[in-house]
Amino acid sequence: MTTGCAEPNHSFRLKTDTVMITVTESVAVLVPCLNEEHAIGTVVRDFLAAIPGAVVYVYDNGSTDRTVDVARQAGAIVRHEPLRGKGNVVRRMFADVDADVFVIVDGDGTYDAAAAPQAISMLLEQHADVVNCVRITDSPDAYRAGHRFGNSVLTGLVAFLFGNRLSDMLTGYRVFSRRFVKTFPAQSTGFEIETELTIHMLEMRCHCLELPTRYAARPEGSASKLNTVRDGVRILRTILYLLKEERPLLFFSSLFAVLAATSIILAWPVVVEFLRTGLVRRFPTAILASALMLLAFMMLTSGLVLDTVTSGRRESKRLWFLNVAARPGRTER
Repeated sequence: MTTGCAEPNHSFRLKTDTVMITVTESVAVLVPCLNEEHAIGTVVRDFLAAIPGAVVYVYDNGSTDRTVDVARQAGAIVRHEPLRGKGNVVRRMFADVDADVFVIVDGDGTYDAAAAPQAISMLLEQHADVVNCVRITDSPDAYRAGHRFGNSVLTGLVAFLFGNRLSDMLTGYRVFSRRFVKTFPAQSTGFEIETELTIHMLEMRCHCLELPTRYAARPEGSASKLNTVRDGVRILRTILYLLKEERPLLFFSSLFAVLAATSIILAWPVVVEFLRTGLVRRFPTAILASALMLLAFMMLTSGLVLDTVTSGRRESKRLWFLNVAARPGRTER
């Protein structure tokens, strides 16, 4: 595997809305891409202009159009990931590229490159690990109703289960510290990678900030790769999987409650009849109720044991996270 490094920029100027700052960190802009010839050139040029001294990496995921040529002509370093899916691309990017600050953005031209300097400034000055760029738009073409509703539901579910710290879980525009990127155990293969990034951040109790950013419609000729129903189901499945992995006591306690309640409902008539007559005539129901209650307590026991294991694993992940240099913001006004 080839490792790429965004060489330290020593010193370069970033202009935010309020102040000009001098940054002494290396910045890598990571762009996962598939068939975006109509947008990728503008994305690369805009980020190179917005972040002087940054290195833009475009990771092509098997495009069949001119995406690779357009990105290279615009000034990006182009690499290839043959395994299809955004999660596979993100895993490869995080493994290959080294820098102090990582900006990850979709290559569809919908995100505002002009917001990157402010996001980087926030990350460095406030010693954060994540800046989440929240999508703000009035255009119905930019943010379809189905996607908006699905994002709200899934973001709310993650907030309920793991902690309410983000208002836009599925944004494709984020800024990360080096230690976050180099300790992120990417497992997802598709668009559910955004969910995994969010839950990892919440579990590591990372310092996370949010920045509202303009979200625009795709350029003409560009088509979304996101399928609302299919990818929504995959994201929901990922949430449930990570709930089992990261909150086993909650997960298995919920199963315990369902199984125990079902067992009690089935057993109640049998118990009432036994107390009244001293007879048990509904043996199959009694056996089923007993089996469900036994299974319920097995679920509870599993949750207790796995919660202890997960607690130790979380401590190890946190120690490893802290062991990686974040190289926090050395900025001069």
